Amino acid sequence: MKTTALSAWHTSAGAKMIDFGGYLMPVQYKGIIAEHTCVRSSAGLFDVSHMGNFTVTGDRAEQFLQYMTTNDVTRLSDGEAQYTLMLYPDGGIVDDLIIYRISRDSWFMVVNASNMEKDFNWLEEHLGAFDGVRLENHTDELSLIALQGPRAFAVLERVLPGETCAGLKPFEFARTTFNGEDVLVAATGYTGEQGVEISVPNPVAEALWTALMDAGAEEGIQPIGLGARDTLRLEMGYPLYGHEINRDTNPIETRLKWVTRLEKEDFIGRAACQQVYSSPQRTVAGVLMQERAIPRQGFTVYNADREPVGSVCSGTMSPTLKKPIATVDIRRDCMAPGTEVQLEVRGRWFRGEVVRLPFVARS
Repeated sequence: MKTTALSAWHTSAGAKMIDFGGYLMPVQYKGIIAEHTCVRSSAGLFDVSHMGNFTVTGDRAEQFLQYMTTNDVTRLSDGEAQYTLMLYPDGGIVDDLIIYRISRDSWFMVVNASNMEKDFNWLEEHLGAFDGVRLENHTDELSLIALQGPRAFAVLERVLPGETCAGLKPFEFARTTFNGEDVLVAATGYTGEQGVEISVPNPVAEALWTALMDAGAEEGIQPIGLGARDTLRLEMGYPLYGHEINRDTNPIETRLKWVTRLEKEDFIGRAACQQVYSSPQRTVAGVLMQERAIPRQGFTVYNADREPVGSVCSGTMSPTLKKPIATVDIRRDCMAPGTEVQLEVRGRWFRGEVVRLPFVARS
């Protein structure tokens, strides 16, 4: 397994380490519930350096990304980021990712760790039609640190120049320096809370991590593992590749129509999305269980008459609501809030109710 520049720190802090996307990563330190609660109430620090980091440069870089992704990159100005998707021609999802516009001919991309090699090959495969565009993989050179929570910016301004980062609005980013190295600070995250994700060269990653931990001591900052990262994102209804979205899902049927700009010029998968747009059959919805049963991925979802109508994408016990929650791939005629659904767990039946996402209000 690969390790990040922060792996030694995690081990010394007593983190439970697991294989995630081919990387040895911390799943928890003090415990998922304690870490989850810390991010919702104060500030938490995540090592997400397993994520893939690409650059796309050249005179036709914008045109290339406009064709490769579903959102409209021409809407971005320098210093702005965008959540988007890459699709196969049949509308299946290659990956979800974030694109950062540094300039019209220079872009930064963050992709999922488990899809990194596949994503790079997919992009490289289509470079031939865009002369002069260069694609580079910088994943092994960079660390990605996420600082999230209602006190995140209070911690950040003690470490990085306040005038550079304090005024960032959602999906804006700034470039600054730390210990003589260039860093990129983006107001993005995967928790629903305020915060930033910081791309930093490996040689100064541990120094930055330590500085943020020290600066957040009076705020009660804690290191946060991937376990709490998952419960946080699920409370917000954010999709995770391999769960809510995958090779066989179309964005129109997975609550991602908002980043699928059918009105723009052609992009890979556009025709398939247009076809589904007129008559989607399924959607992703939230389910709040009325009884104490944890929905697990792949469980069949039934209606009140115990007819199969879908399946569980992700499920957990919500630390905030203290009830089991799930996202489900479900027939559209069953998507209305208040609709009763049922799950069968080891021969017993448990009731749930369809609810609007997110489960917890965004910060």
